[in-house]
Amino acid sequence: MSSKPHRDTILVEDAEILSHEAFEGDQYVMRVQAPGCAARTLPGQFAHLTVDPLRPMRRPISIMRVSPQEGWVDFLYKAVGEGTMLLAQRQVGETISLMGPIGVPFEIREKRPLLIGGGVGMPPMIAIAESLKGGDSQPFAILGSEVPFPFRQVPSQIMLPGMPEGVIGAMPLLEDWGIASRLASLQGYPGCHQGYVTDLARHWLDALDNNARSDVGVYACGPHPMLEAVVKLARDYDLPVQVSLEEFMACAVGGCAGCVVEVATDEGPAMQRVCVDGPVFDGYRVFD
Repeated sequence: MSSKPHRDTILVEDAEILSHEAFEGDQYVMRVQAPGCAARTLPGQFAHLTVDPLRPMRRPISIMRVSPQEGWVDFLYKAVGEGTMLLAQRQVGETISLMGPIGVPFEIREKRPLLIGGGVGMPPMIAIAESLKGGDSQPFAILGSEVPFPFRQVPSQIMLPGMPEGVIGAMPLLEDWGIASRLASLQGYPGCHQGYVTDLARHWLDALDNNARSDVGVYACGPHPMLEAVVKLARDYDLPVQVSLEEFMACAVGGCAGCVVEVATDEGPAMQRVCVDGPVFDGYRVFD
């Protein structure tokens, strides 16, 4: 897959931090003013952010929401290493350097997109959901987390086939958009499915008739084991699947080739860069 179509859209902006909220589990949502990035972002793309004036190496973070009209960009991230811990200390009113949007986005093709996000893989699914709100498609988002969800869950008013009894927890933002969502965790959170996101997806898929199931396409982002399980799920139901990979990156614009993964191509196995040849790939080409 060529990186050329989106390479010329990458901008570098000085982005003012408009808000920076902390949530349980060392999770943060940061909103910055970056009108160039906001105007160009597509679901699945990310930005490369400076975390501290004394740290030259940037960090790649998925874009969760944008407002092209107001020029802001939202990021959900978890402070897990030195870089993101430094980012978590940045204050409202400070400015960070933002490079983006970067990467190959998702291409939504089906009438019933099944959106599966795990942990900090949730933001691209929220980005897809926002891009589809008010449209003709019928997306369903399953979001998983082993730490408290960063958004207060609400009982869903959107009925879905196949849901186990008591699985009513939904993301309020998606509920406001009229987009069905359910939450999954192994931590016993009230209203959440006690199990894996793929288990809950199977409940839903099994409840659909053949015609409805033929309209489903799977889109996912999250930890490697989760993505592997999602591709197996798609294979079991003969569904198309796109996955967004998470990899350590240095330059994030294809120059260093530090984020390569093996991908099956029509010419055979090839090493491709997650930053600009991805991060979105056909799931079957990454997980055989």
